[in-house]
Amino acid sequence: MKKIIKIGDKFIGKGYPVFVMAEAGVNHNGKLDLALKLVDAAADAGADAIKFQTFRAEEVVIAEGEMAEYQKKNTGKNQSQLAMLKKLEFQEEWYPKVIKRCKERGIIFLSTPHGGFASVDLLNKFKVPALKFGSGDLNNLPVLEYAARLNKPIILSTGMGNMEEIKEAVKTISKKGNDNLIVLHCTTNYPCPLEEVNLNAMKTIEKEVGVMTGYSDHTAGYDTAVMAVVMGAPLIEKHLTLDKKMNGPDHKASADPKEFKEMVMKIRNVGIVMGQGKKEPTVSELKMLPLVRKSVVTLSDIKKGDLFTALNIGIKRPGTGLAPKYHTELIGSKSKKDIKAGTLLD
Repeated sequence: MKKIIKIGDKFIGKGYPVFVMAEAGVNHNGKLDLALKLVDAAADAGADAIKFQTFRAEEVVIAEGEMAEYQKKNTGKNQSQLAMLKKLEFQEEWYPKVIKRCKERGIIFLSTPHGGFASVDLLNKFKVPALKFGSGDLNNLPVLEYAARLNKPIILSTGMGNMEEIKEAVKTISKKGNDNLIVLHCTTNYPCPLEEVNLNAMKTIEKEVGVMTGYSDHTAGYDTAVMAVVMGAPLIEKHLTLDKKMNGPDHKASADPKEFKEMVMKIRNVGIVMGQGKKEPTVSELKMLPLVRKSVVTLSDIKKGDLFTALNIGIKRPGTGLAPKYHTELIGSKSKKDIKAGTLLD
């Protein structure tokens, strides 16, 4: 798989800034104005992309499908998945307007083809630059294969999955000649308790499968996302809501605009702090170096022909004279001239 992947005008991989994806998902609550406000919030926070979900409820679940426990808890309702999702569809006529707003705000529009084949076709129609599949489609090999043929970058979440399922999904995508793949470690729980995060699994996936591996964060707060970046995650996904108190399945487990902006700032700071890895003095250190380093110096007056001893030469600041490593070498040798006490040797 590729080590550097381009989505829109952004490069993802080692040496490039972390790609931050705001997962708006269904937090628009079925309203266009909220979808547009989410774009603005993501752009204001400094995200690189905002992602919604593309589906018709009937394409996702049968009529008898039950809500997940977290959905019941977060919405305070116990209805069918179909009824819940019907109210959360991203309408087809919204795409031009939301994509236009994204372009105006300098943020990439992405969406998850949650509805399968038809959703892949719809997103391809609107020239969406990459496809992001949720954890529920990790084993949906027919749809992954169908999407892979478009040769667009694919971002694949792996919640609820094991290594064999991940390897099978990656193989399905790669056999179609698509090597533009980013796999995301995540835990399908909203919010995810810390004991279920298992960030080390991100590195295991990267090592065993040989793919670029990032992290999709469902924990409360943003500490875990920042930790993932420190561990080398090139892409971070985090749910974004306008208000955690809004009614809907994902709002409570999402970051609000203030929190999301703080997360992006912390992530950018990680890149600054981690640096490029080459060990050498910084610009400010070069100014400090002669002041705090030390040199070989005479401790007392020395006459021509005197032997240098541990009693008449020592090591003191500043570091503009002979380096301390030569101190031992000088012991026992003769001075070729008179030298006053406190003289830096050269």
